[in-house]
Amino acid sequence: MSSLTISSAGSERQPGFLSKERSIAGPSFSRWLVPPAALCIHLCIGMAYGFSVFWLPLSKALGISSSLACAPDAGLLQALTTTSCDWKISELGWMYTLFFVFLGCSAAIWGGWLERAGPRKAGVVAAFCWCGGLVISAGGVYLHQLWLMWLGSGVIGGIGLGLGYISPVSTLIKWFPDRRGMATGMAIMGFGGGAMIGAPLADKLMTHYATPHSVGVWETFLTLAAIYFMFMMIGALSYRVPPQGWAPRGYTPAPAATGQTMITTHEVHLNQAHKTPQFWLIWAVLCLNVSAGIGVIGMASPMLQEVFGGRLLGLDLSFNELGDAQKTQIAAIAAGFTGLLSLFNIGGRFFWASLSDRLGRKTTYFTFFALGFALYAAAPWTGHHGSVALFVACFCIILSMYGGGFATVPAYLADMFGTQFVGAVHGRLLTAWATAGILGPVIVNYFREYQLAHGVAKAQAYDSTMYVLAALLLLGLLCNLLVRPVAARHYMSAQELAAVRAQASESPVVTTADSGAQASGASHLAAVLTWTLVLVPLAWGVWITVQKAAVLFR
Repeated sequence: MSSLTISSAGSERQPGFLSKERSIAGPSFSRWLVPPAALCIHLCIGMAYGFSVFWLPLSKALGISSSLACAPDAGLLQALTTTSCDWKISELGWMYTLFFVFLGCSAAIWGGWLERAGPRKAGVVAAFCWCGGLVISAGGVYLHQLWLMWLGSGVIGGIGLGLGYISPVSTLIKWFPDRRGMATGMAIMGFGGGAMIGAPLADKLMTHYATPHSVGVWETFLTLAAIYFMFMMIGALSYRVPPQGWAPRGYTPAPAATGQTMITTHEVHLNQAHKTPQFWLIWAVLCLNVSAGIGVIGMASPMLQEVFGGRLLGLDLSFNELGDAQKTQIAAIAAGFTGLLSLFNIGGRFFWASLSDRLGRKTTYFTFFALGFALYAAAPWTGHHGSVALFVACFCIILSMYGGGFATVPAYLADMFGTQFVGAVHGRLLTAWATAGILGPVIVNYFREYQLAHGVAKAQAYDSTMYVLAALLLLGLLCNLLVRPVAARHYMSAQELAAVRAQASESPVVTTADSGAQASGASHLAAVLTWTLVLVPLAWGVWITVQKAAVLFR
């Protein structure tokens, strides 16, 4: 009997390398290794924001020096499969839409699986999807098949975006219960910075690979896929989850949620969270904040050019009165403006999320909406008075709060619903982002076209748009004010929570320890190397962006 027992025990299946059980941290692990692991993934998938750098070269993939136009009556099916004429930029742009549709859908659908499987497995799947999508897109460019690009980067890559985006959220919040906002701000800052690194890198690669017979895009896709796969695998395999009950030394859990603290000590199940008014109020808060910000991002460059026109060059001329050479000059200035906005978008993710640890999440969003409302309403005034500095300052602050909204919302959800399912709840909440991606641009484009069609000068065409976006923020302010602690009837019982943790293969409760205090020398060295790995390319991207933004002040 004894030998049979041993044999049976020996035949038990051991957890795989990518399993959640195998990623539980040991006593010498430093929690400061987790943020750079998250950045390794977010800096790669953040290139989704910079894909527009490929549109112009791809629109000349066959003609090389100029586009080979398709027949005027060519339909969508021909565009997807043609090998005899070049794609239109509008057709290529659908890939950008697919990115964020599938980001939101995959995060919502597989967020629950991520909580059970753990961040390591989710990160590896994200790496294969995102980088595999780039490889498929490279084949689409080489074979000149648009449907392969839509499938590769748009659909499969979009799934990688969603899993990669939410993979570190729950883990970071559990490692940093004392600094939830700062921790998620560091990771989500990387998503905003991905294009800042990837776009200039892609531009240099396309220049390097370009030949008389190729614009260099498919080669660039393959190169980026190899680079990104290496970084994302380093990040995914570096993820560790804390043992159940772990906390940093000296940390005191927040008291039970009140109207002031708004931080729960209980857990709400994923299947219960979306049944609460708090979920939908925060959904609306994120949607409205992002809708206004996306509206600004989409029109930043033309807005600056059309509002100020020749005043950007010291000339008292409207935009329509400028010559081609002068329009080229102000386009370069507008590009610098866009670069400056990207820096504030990235910096705001870390700044505001970190500040929310002190102010509280509800107060931070109140600041976003109240200050944002004032700045949106004041923007037309700064344009009419010709103050470029005030105009730029308004929109830099606005974009910092746009980025801050993304980075603060995971901590807001953890405060409301607990940390057990926060990654999955966050995944479902990202459907607000997909909605905002449609709502913001539609509002901006519709109102601008409406104004121009009714004879409004280009310099004043954005006024009504700013006021509408300000109204969106006012509505967001009201939704945020209505957020209250979750009712006790939605909390999980101790037995339900224990069953969920057992199913998720979480380790037993451990005693409190000071993360980093017991870390070994090897752990400290690994932290230095990992932080260097992500900070060097990030610093390079910042430097490139600062150089572009400097044109604005010449």
